[in-house]
Amino acid sequence: MPHPLGHPPSKIIAVHLNFRSRAAERGRTPGQPSYFLKPPSSLAGTQEPIIRPRGCRLMGFEGEIALVVGSRAQRVRPQDGWSHIRWVTAANDAGVYDLRHADRGSNLRSKGADGYTPLGPRLLDAARLDPGALRLRTWVNGGLVQDDTTDTLLFPFGELVADLSRLVTLEPGDVILTGTPAGASVVVPGDVVEVEVGDGTLSSGVLRNPVVGADHDLEPWGAQPAADRAEEESAYGSAYEPRPLLNEDLADGLRSVAVATLSAQLRQRGLPHMSIDGVHPATPGTRMVGVAHTLRYLPLREDLFDRHGTGMNAQKRAIEQLRPGHVLVMDARRDTSAGTLGDILALRAQQRGAAGVVTDGGLRDSAAVADLGLPVFHGGAHPSVLGRRHVPWDTGVPVACGGALVQPGDLIVGDDDGVVVVPPDLATELVAACREQERQERFIAEQVRAGASVDGLYPLGPAWREQYRTWCSKNAAQDDIVGGQP
Repeated sequence: MPHPLGHPPSKIIAVHLNFRSRAAERGRTPGQPSYFLKPPSSLAGTQEPIIRPRGCRLMGFEGEIALVVGSRAQRVRPQDGWSHIRWVTAANDAGVYDLRHADRGSNLRSKGADGYTPLGPRLLDAARLDPGALRLRTWVNGGLVQDDTTDTLLFPFGELVADLSRLVTLEPGDVILTGTPAGASVVVPGDVVEVEVGDGTLSSGVLRNPVVGADHDLEPWGAQPAADRAEEESAYGSAYEPRPLLNEDLADGLRSVAVATLSAQLRQRGLPHMSIDGVHPATPGTRMVGVAHTLRYLPLREDLFDRHGTGMNAQKRAIEQLRPGHVLVMDARRDTSAGTLGDILALRAQQRGAAGVVTDGGLRDSAAVADLGLPVFHGGAHPSVLGRRHVPWDTGVPVACGGALVQPGDLIVGDDDGVVVVPPDLATELVAACREQERQERFIAEQVRAGASVDGLYPLGPAWREQYRTWCSKNAAQDDIVGGQP
């Protein structure tokens, strides 16, 4: 979009929270406005695409009112702030929440990408507008998702100009994004976001931007997309009800087969290293199925422990990031000579809805943890706190637990035999194959009990196939082979 003054602004300043409805959605009302900067290169016009990088899934839109400064503002009074605004138009303060972790606070990569500040399509003369009587509306795919008016602002426009100008000189052409109301959420490639600002008589026209997926991978240098539960909730807003992490039918299927069978089927598919070795359940008879959320411990360095090991460290953050259905997988380098989980954090994980915890390190308070009923698999009991051996370092990253590479989002299945990692894209196929294997093994066990030799029977050989098919037909009432439900 050509800038109204014919040259790029020196800066784009965005307000974090300014509409009362958005503050209520966020659950906090700031006493003073706070800001972040967007680069001028993020400007775009109507019809220009908003590009979601590959690997990102939390592409957020925020319909906003954009102010364009018309005259230099330095240390102006609130009652004079509006007089320094020349133009008003619609804006979409777009961004990807998957990259917020990279520049926490500055939002540079998450909200500063090329094309992430569409403005327009028409500029309204600020002198003809009442700044307290503007209406902002946003549509996604034709459905109205945001509708609010500036009489509900926490910080009126004149106050924003005055506040900023105390320390930052506002130059002609500078853009101020004044905050979004409730209803901002997530869009995906193929969606279209439209924003309009007006006063009932004058209108900015509809700012229209399609969302498209990038045609290339995000380069491997630099921060990569990552998002925890807090970011998901922030991206979707209070109306967001997160979808289950794992389809319940698939979860039931994984619960219905033994870990040993899964391990065998994974090995047949060229994946022999999917078991998390050296861990056992705190409570015998435990079954566990869930989606991996990861935590990595590094070896103790005393000079770094105060910075990384105290306060709301990565261990505690990982616990607070758990969603129902998560299995927290801890990489402690198979060092069981210090605890990596105790009863308090295990209780908190249970309250967060965790499906279980796996650590290849030590477990403190093992009896109390066992009594909780939360599935916990660990390398061994130990009375020491983690600071004896470990520094909690980061969360939501690929880890090595018990010799297995575990990525966030992998499926984790455990029983008395141990724990295996299941690639999500293989899970449905594996369940069907495991059920067939276990069905064959039930048949084989019956024949062995009847005195048959295992020669040619185990594994099931050609000579036994016809008898097996007959056996399956007779047992169809108990074992629905067509539906695959044991």
